[in-house]
Order: sequence, then C-alpha cells, then structure tokens
Amino acid sequence: MRFHKSESAFFAFIALILTSGGFTLVAYDTLGGYEAMGGFGTAGMRPSQLLFASVMLLAVAVFFGMFFIYPLIRTQVKEEGKLREMTASLSARSETLEQAALTDGLTGMQNRRYFDDALREYLHEFRRIGKPIGLMILDLDHFKSVNDTHGHDVGDEVLRAVAGCLRDFTRYHDVAARLGGEEFAVVAPNMDQELLAKLAERIRKAISGLTVVSGNIRLKVTTSVGIAIWDGKETAEDFFRRADRLLYQAKRMGRNRVCA
Repeated sequence: MRFHKSESAFFAFIALILTSGGFTLVAYDTLGGYEAMGGFGTAGMRPSQLLFASVMLLAVAVFFGMFFIYPLIRTQVKEEGKLREMTASLSARSETLEQAALTDGLTGMQNRRYFDDALREYLHEFRRIGKPIGLMILDLDHFKSVNDTHGHDVGDEVLRAVAGCLRDFTRYHDVAARLGGEEFAVVAPNMDQELLAKLAERIRKAISGLTVVSGNIRLKVTTSVGIAIWDGKETAEDFFRRADRLLYQAKRMGRNRVCA
C-alpha cells in the first residue's frame, strides 16, 4: 500500500511524538534522583507528576492525531485520487475526440480540417526557410456510377483501397487526406515540379492497377490528378484553388491523367 505525501508526513509526525515520549522516559529514569532533591520547583510538582502529565499529553496528541486528524487526511487523499482519475479520463476522452475530429472515419486518413490546418502550417514554415511545397489533388473518375450501380458499400471499399494506395506511396512527413466524397489530396513538402509529377504518375498508375473485390464484384478505378508547386507568395486557399483547377483540366482532357 502506497501512502500519499500528507499521510507519510502525518506518520512521521506521530513517530516524532512517540520518540519524544521515549526520550522523556529515558530522561526521567536518568534524572530520577532529582525527586529526592525536592523536585524541579514547578508549581510544587514532583518529577513523577510532570512525567505523568507529559505522558498524558503525548497520549492525547497521538489519540487525537490517529482518530481525528488522520481520517480527515485519508478522506482528502481519496477525494484527490478520484479527481486525478476523473481528470485523466476526461483528458483521454478529449484526445480521442480530437483525434476523431481530425480523422476520416471511413478510410482512417486525415480529413479536410486536418488538411487545411497542415497546409497553412507548412506554408508558414517553408516561407521562412525558402523550400518548395508540392500539392496534389486527386478525384476518382466516374465514381458516382460505382455507387449508383453497385451501392455505397462497394463504393466505400473502393475509397478504402485508394486510401491504402496513397498511404503506401507517400512519405511519413507528407499529408495525405480525404477531402470528402471521392476527392483526396497530398501535401508533399520539399518536392519540386519534376519529383511531384513523377510521384503523381506513380500514384495514378497504382490506383488504375487496383482491383477492388466485393463479393462477386470486381472493379477497376482510375483517377485524375492536378498538381502544383507553391510559388512562395500564394495563400493556402489560392494554392489549393490553383491545384484544383489543374485537376478539372485533367478531367476535361479525358481523365486518368496528371495535369501540371
């Protein structure tokens, strides 16, 4: 059983009182001859009377401490322990809720809220160090027909498969997020136009090579991709809109392609 600091201090206090009483007894035994000398002259009290009074006071102090002070300390310690447990539980729930608020429930990827905050943060930091940032926006081609023909359960399987593909091809410091529906995005820091185009092409080919199996259904999907390199001056919103325009240009050019 582990004691709280206040409990340990209380027991130390009791030990000091008992030790003091022990020293009193030893001192009396050593100085017992003083009684034959007529006492200490303390209101006519003899040493035996002083000793008795001292022992009684020590006994009262120990009794009061054990049966009145200690229960109060113990109650306070229990209440403090309950408060700590409650605080820890609320903190854990808060972290869980915060994580849930930043994660897409279907795919386990980061969501639009996380993506927006991360993009702004990256632009702020990379403006300071003068390094490039790439942005890739992907939209699955003809995804509505997948839901309409095979149902949303199959469509969800497709989204999860694409999310897994993005996780496989992105680096640990990239931000890969599902923006909503069938639209995804990747923030690729410290990547120039050539490297970003190669990465986007690898991802496009990997997605087109996926075969999503659900029961007796086997599906192939493709994606259109728009990529852009930050010019060092754009806001996060302007940067995103530029990449988004390139995505729709890829759609207009026939889909299943990367447009830079």
